[in-house]
Amino acid sequence: MSHTKFKKIAILPAAIFLFSEPSLLAQEMPMPQVEATMNKEAKDKPSMQGGKIPPDARDPNANSGGYEYRHMDGWEDTDMIAVSKVIFDQFEYRNNGDSDVLRWDVQGWRGTDYSKFWFKFEGVDELSSNNGEMELQTLYSRAVSPFWDFQVGARYDVAYGTGSSGDRAFAVIGLQGLAPYWFELEPAIFLSDGGDISGRVVATYDLLFSQRLILQSRFETNFSLSEARKYDVGKGINDIQLGLRMRYEIRREFAPYVGLEWNRKLGSTAKILRDDGVDPSSLSFVTGLRLWF
Repeated sequence: MSHTKFKKIAILPAAIFLFSEPSLLAQEMPMPQVEATMNKEAKDKPSMQGGKIPPDARDPNANSGGYEYRHMDGWEDTDMIAVSKVIFDQFEYRNNGDSDVLRWDVQGWRGTDYSKFWFKFEGVDELSSNNGEMELQTLYSRAVSPFWDFQVGARYDVAYGTGSSGDRAFAVIGLQGLAPYWFELEPAIFLSDGGDISGRVVATYDLLFSQRLILQSRFETNFSLSEARKYDVGKGINDIQLGLRMRYEIRREFAPYVGLEWNRKLGSTAKILRDDGVDPSSLSFVTGLRLWF
């Protein structure tokens, strides 16, 4: 092996080590020269952001279907946009063999993701006797977590027809939201103008057989801490209501349904009804529409 080849082989490991350790080169190079070199390299590299748009750049609106961002101030903060919705969860005819009943259960709200005005309106009208009752809640709803709203407000009940029990007013405090495993819950406590404390829990669950065919199961129970015989309310758990409704969503906003509803009065409430000659249990066939807009 020649002397020149030997010198090249001997220098090669030292060169590899030197260039693999940039810190060693930096130590040998004065700091002002290092900064000047880095600045020059940064200027030579093309910028990834900013600058002028190249003349051959793709049109950002070419595939937007005609929609174009118009730079409207405030629309970036979509959680602060006020929206509204009204949903007829139940608008149905019930037949239990003894009476024909029109039943409705409507909710609606207006506000942002965090604060809303909320109303709940439900009732029954006995078509054969022209008796019935209605309930209206007006609530302030405040988001307290991603899936739960805290609600506070007022409730007003109206009863009409033969032997009606009259009107009542309540203060309301409750929650509404989505529990684990997709159960929708509405627990609430009521304080009447007469000082009576009562409560209600409503739970629903949607089972999807397809994107359009949906079975909704519904559970409701009411309880009271005191007896109000004038309003056919006993102390303790007043009733249990179970329902099954199969709907077909022709459109998301329009869905006819059929189902069954079972209602059973319990405890002292059932005794009050028996004393008045009323059956404390009923099973109804229901047919109706679920709507929202």
